[in-house]
Amino acid sequence: MVHERDSSTDRRIALITGASRGIGADTARILAARGDHVIVNYREKRRRAQTIADEIAAAGGSASVAGADVSDETAARALIADIAAHFGRLDVLVLNASGGLERGAAPDYAMSVNRDAQLRLTRLALPLMPSGGRIVFVTSHQAHFHGRKPVPADYEPIAASKRAGEDALRALIPELATRGITLTVVSGDMIDGTIIVRLLERRDPDAVTTRRDHGPLPTVEEFATAIADATTATTESGHTVYIGGDDYLAGTSID
Repeated sequence: MVHERDSSTDRRIALITGASRGIGADTARILAARGDHVIVNYREKRRRAQTIADEIAAAGGSASVAGADVSDETAARALIADIAAHFGRLDVLVLNASGGLERGAAPDYAMSVNRDAQLRLTRLALPLMPSGGRIVFVTSHQAHFHGRKPVPADYEPIAASKRAGEDALRALIPELATRGITLTVVSGDMIDGTIIVRLLERRDPDAVTTRRDHGPLPTVEEFATAIADATTATTESGHTVYIGGDDYLAGTSID
């Protein structure tokens, strides 16, 4: 359910999935500081999401919180229905939520959340998105270049499923074009300070050390800024923004 309706009509309405911490939270802060009303989506941690929204409001911005597990179809439908009821439109959809390293997760969970949920939420949101709407898919170099570059064994399910999610969204580009909506992919090296990197450091510390050997990892703030920038940049639909990891880009065809 969306809480704390914003009464303004001149702000863009931006939904950021998985925004109660890390990259999503910083993206919400940046977009709000630039004048958007941000909807801070969370799965379980409502208090943490509300803290982000309160911080935004205290800084003069506009935000609301919306609890929904985007991998659950019923919850995703309810999320979009609430946005429709409260705001009547959705100008920006940032697909930041992902998963796959959780202990005890079902074998198909990574594909469910990183491909199926992304595609479903996008399709549900499209009727609310006006011409000029922006969709940003957040991914990693290890997923974006899946099949072309090595991937740590523990990250393989995420890499494969996020690449599948990106491919599914790219297949929508012709339909998006008829609606005047642009898709941008933002791909990053391992991002210092994120939960994914912390989990990998526990399971496969050498994989993280190897990435650090190529140079400093991008920070959460740097990556979130790139995501926020992608919601306004003038680019062709399907354009990919790369943050960090120059070794990935060297000698590799990029899209």
